[in-house]
Amino acid sequence: MAIFGEPAGAQVWPTLAGAEEVSTSDITLIECDRAFDRFLREGRFPESEALERRGEFGRILEGWNRWGLDQQVIDRARRSFPREPVRTLDAIHLATALAARWVVPNLAMLSLDHRIRMCASDLGFDVIPPSI
Repeated sequence: MAIFGEPAGAQVWPTLAGAEEVSTSDITLIECDRAFDRFLREGRFPESEALERRGEFGRILEGWNRWGLDQQVIDRARRSFPREPVRTLDAIHLATALAARWVVPNLAMLSLDHRIRMCASDLGFDVIPPSI
């Protein structure tokens, strides 16, 4: 099931489920919780379904490596990226991926955002899904 009911979920969730390991910024938790709240307010699904989806996402997150905002990530996020403009939260995600790549050298970037995909590619990441 696509957690948010988004059309791209058909590509994203199988990719995540089949990954050897998944790393994400703690910012992802905030962004997803904000999305759950927004979708609930907009009536995209009833409260009981929102709670079920939020719980499912929480269970999925248990198996992911989470990266906090440390000084290395903050310092890198403050600097320029190959494709500007880069929004603040996107800069944090990119900086987190760069930090994580020191630990996971073959780390790929999963994003559906065109600017992030281009920037991640310029930074040397394999970008998935291959096309959107």
